Amino acid sequence: MNPVVEVARKHGITEQTLYRWRQKFGGMEAGDAARLKDLERENARLKKLLAERDLEIEVMKEISIKKW
Repeated sequence: MNPVVEVARKHGITEQTLYRWRQKFGGMEAGDAARLKDLERENARLKKLLAERDLEIEVMKEISIKKW
């Protein structure tokens, strides 16, 4: 049996998941992968803040238009 299939079965994940992880994290050190995860979380947080700010701006525009 293919060693990739064995590892996937042992850990209860699909073979495709292992290949996807290898493509994304292959060649990285453990510290690099952790840093990438941290940056992805920070990026998601910043995107959320930006979306909230944009929504606030739109609401303020609507309020200012209705006052006049």
